[in-house]
Amino acid sequence: MQTKNNGKKNTLRALAGQIALLFLAVVIAFAGAGRIDYWQGWVYAGIMTLAGFLALAAFADKDGLAIERRNPGPGAKWWDKIFLTVSLPLTMVIVLVSAMDAGRFHWTGDLPALLYALSYAVCLLGICIVFWAIRSNEFFSSVVRIQLDRGHKVVVGGPYKFVRHPGYIGTILFTAAMPLILGSVCGLIGSGIVVGMIITRTVLEDGMLRKGLPGYAEYANKTRYRLFPGLW
Repeated sequence: MQTKNNGKKNTLRALAGQIALLFLAVVIAFAGAGRIDYWQGWVYAGIMTLAGFLALAAFADKDGLAIERRNPGPGAKWWDKIFLTVSLPLTMVIVLVSAMDAGRFHWTGDLPALLYALSYAVCLLGICIVFWAIRSNEFFSSVVRIQLDRGHKVVVGGPYKFVRHPGYIGTILFTAAMPLILGSVCGLIGSGIVVGMIITRTVLEDGMLRKGLPGYAEYANKTRYRLFPGLW
């Protein structure tokens, strides 16, 4: 019982940083808008809260994976370190610019209700896909590496039956919808840059796994598409 309780405590500690980042993004949104009655910010806060609860649920019985995401083992690639260094601050800039646009300066004007509804649907779909990928993959790390220390093997179940990198699909959908949720078109410029970075990361990771993870090349031959079923 003591070991189990310690495992849960370690999981919560490992997830605390990710939950804090979600909270920080909400704070940045309202700071950018400069007002508390920024209704798009409240919708965004609700979605971030949902994402936080789903993160807790996704790692509920995956203590080792939660710790891996916070403190990855050795072998992270240099190009992935660059991606992580750039992508997180850029994401926060997207939130800030989008909130400044919709909540303060109104550079792009009001968005139609249908576009808001579409952005909510796309974002929630992205969050659900990431949740599914985490539940299906015991090696869903925060960095790109071959996890020899954790007995890394190819995952073929869940969304991995359809594409080789479903977690990235979810992240792309979430990133693309985020500025629109906040009421901004200007923020889509930054989202486009991040999406391009994610696609580049996918290519590099896929090549690394083909070369270094036993069985991955065979899996890739059977599961043809990296990200988008029927396309690529």
